[in-house]
Amino acid sequence: MIESHNISLRNIYFLVFLPVSIACFSCSYKPQATLFEKKERVHSTTDTLNFKNYEIQPQDILQIRNLQNKKYIVDEPATGVTAKLTGNSEGGQQYQVEDDGTVALPVIGRVKVAGLSRRQAAREIETLYRKELKDPIIELKIVNLKVTLLGEVNKQGIYNLAKDRTSLMEMIGEGGGLNEKANIKNVKIIRGGMDNPTVLEFDLSNLQTLSDRRTILQNNDIIYVTQNKRAVNADHLKGMSAVLQPVIALLNTALIIYTLTR
Repeated sequence: MIESHNISLRNIYFLVFLPVSIACFSCSYKPQATLFEKKERVHSTTDTLNFKNYEIQPQDILQIRNLQNKKYIVDEPATGVTAKLTGNSEGGQQYQVEDDGTVALPVIGRVKVAGLSRRQAAREIETLYRKELKDPIIELKIVNLKVTLLGEVNKQGIYNLAKDRTSLMEMIGEGGGLNEKANIKNVKIIRGGMDNPTVLEFDLSNLQTLSDRRTILQNNDIIYVTQNKRAVNADHLKGMSAVLQPVIALLNTALIIYTLTR
């Protein structure tokens, strides 16, 4: 009877450890896939379309400065209209686009900029300032454009789009690159805002992804790098271990007590 009870406890102990052992072996290490290894053709609905630069919208924030200002060459104080255009720092003064699509600028007043690209707006403002300044060179940036980077990257967060055409890979680089849990074959971009979101999926092991024009980021894009299977399995194993640990500890105690009282 005692021997039968002992076999029963051992069988239970074996049955508890068996699933954990199987799970551990199933999560054995596999080398991570290599970026841009394959050369499969990417089928993009925008292959034949020209990329369209961002058009200025109401509520955008414009940073404007005149590069002809001497303070950018030698440290001399700016005066007059030039001082108002440059502000107190080398970054230039910032102006908000109003709901009617205009921006109020020193001396020249309100300028219609909504619907223009960054370069078109800079040229329009430069033309108007030529009547007031000598050979102005206007630099214009749209400083409120941003994307959100989430998932398996080293630095998640919200990042500004500092130039007209920032690619997916450039933004991943800004975020410190991918971590060891990243699934490079399933990187998503959620585009179109909350009203009409579209999910685009990209395989970074495919070299042709670099030429996919959909990877040029747009304002308010959300980039999400998913987990690879190894990381998902490891998380499942961790959850299983948390559940089984008290049971295993109880069985260990029961076996020790039984062994001591035999």
